[in-house]
Amino acid sequence: MDYTILVGGAAGQGMDTFASILEKSLKRNGYNVFSHSDYMSRVRGGHNFFLIRFSDKPIYTFKSKVDVIFALNEETVDIHESKLNEGGIVIVDEDVAKDRDILHLPLTKVARELKNIKVSSTVGLGAILKYFGLPKDETENVIKEYFNEKIAEINIKALDKGYGILESKHDLKSKEDKQILINGNSAVALGAIAAGCRYYCAYPMTPSTSVLTYMSRKSNEMGIAIDQVEDEVAALNMALGASYAGVRAMTGSSGGGIALMVESLSLAGIIETPAVIVNVQRPGPATGLPTKTEQADLRFIIHAGHGEFPKMVISLRTAEDAFYQTARAFNLAEKYQIPVILMSDQILADSNTTYEPFDFNKITIDRYLATEEDITDERYKRYKLTESGISPRLIPGQVPGQVVLVDSDEHDEYGNITEDAKIRVDMVDKRARKMEALVEELEEPWFIGSENPENLIVCWGSLYGAVKETVDRLNDEGVSIGALVFGDIWPFPKKKLSEMSKKAKKLIDVEQNSTGQLDSLIREELLIKCDHKILKYDGRALNGDEIYTRLKEEVL
Repeated sequence: MDYTILVGGAAGQGMDTFASILEKSLKRNGYNVFSHSDYMSRVRGGHNFFLIRFSDKPIYTFKSKVDVIFALNEETVDIHESKLNEGGIVIVDEDVAKDRDILHLPLTKVARELKNIKVSSTVGLGAILKYFGLPKDETENVIKEYFNEKIAEINIKALDKGYGILESKHDLKSKEDKQILINGNSAVALGAIAAGCRYYCAYPMTPSTSVLTYMSRKSNEMGIAIDQVEDEVAALNMALGASYAGVRAMTGSSGGGIALMVESLSLAGIIETPAVIVNVQRPGPATGLPTKTEQADLRFIIHAGHGEFPKMVISLRTAEDAFYQTARAFNLAEKYQIPVILMSDQILADSNTTYEPFDFNKITIDRYLATEEDITDERYKRYKLTESGISPRLIPGQVPGQVVLVDSDEHDEYGNITEDAKIRVDMVDKRARKMEALVEELEEPWFIGSENPENLIVCWGSLYGAVKETVDRLNDEGVSIGALVFGDIWPFPKKKLSEMSKKAKKLIDVEQNSTGQLDSLIREELLIKCDHKILKYDGRALNGDEIYTRLKEEVL
């Protein structure tokens, strides 16, 4: 079984609360859940909607067609009724879209009888549960957790009333709930906490803001210092200051905010101070579409910063991947004394998905700090020339009598400013040597699909879920197709793609940008050109149904 519920209306009509309670209820009844929000950049008005998909099988993306539309206004019916599956229903209040042949329920009337007009959507929630034959006890528990006692009581009454105004069409059973429900931003924050991050600073910018709010909620419990700073220039500078002082530090933003950090990114490169930065992409340029999704920052991030210095870029594929890769990013940043940039996007950031609980035992914290015994020179050389390019790193005050000197100008081994030509070359070469070892630690892209596929998709980041469902569906139809989904993306891992592209007849690039940025990177690194491109850049996420259709029409 596999069903999708669409909840739509205007901002300010309580959809967030409704969707949150419903998705948690479905999860607690033992179902896999994928919840995706499409919202406008405004506090009230406009058209927003949630897609809540649930199944007894693993799911990775949202569907194009829906089984239930719960419309809080007529506009939702106008926009989405064409998406209804055969046999699906549209539920509205009895005063909405009276001329339509859809299911009108007395939601407001029941709410008025309960003397609280605000609980009309909870009446609808009860009706939806009854439609699917789901028990309401878990939903009651969620409501009790969500509201204070008085408000919870009236909502439970509304839920009960709604449960009694509709007959069941399905007879779904509850199962044991063994999973967690989490989105990409929360997973990034949780991974940072597991990795020992003790300082997070940021300026709020959609869709990255919930990393800041999650860290803030956990700050007292976990001993994390949080700063909401005046702008993104300050954010990365303060993170670098905290890292220099010895704590694991992180900052995050979206495209425009990351652009403001670029000078400080170069500062991180020359002072060789570790930092983890998360870029939760949205469509640009400039303000672009603040609440939509895109993958158009790849080239920008890889080349961000003036001058030449090593950095690493990791694209996050799922919330589970985000948790483990964020923790890994801290270790890599400190080992190589470089900035590590995590690439996410709005669809991953905001979509709630069920997973098996994350395993904190898989997380290691490796600080790679020097000890007093490692300092063999009488005077500490912060930028000592080494074969690996990695100099011994001390925290200020760690070794009595030794000064940890850093400088944004080119410097000698001690950190003193210099314009000496030979030292300049030595320092550039020293920093570059770090990449030689870093390349050996790269993780090759995930592969999905049939062995030695004739058709090979390449994609990166959050497209994993949509591409996986597409590949699985086509494999079931007998199509020879597979996909490589890149996580580590700079330095660029070459081995698996180089091998598989020689056997594939067609190489297909799937991305959410207009220029095929991954395709251009592959051409640059491997001299391989994709045969076909499936691109989308209207701010809305690609899903498995859309990729499947376009592959059938344009490629296969």
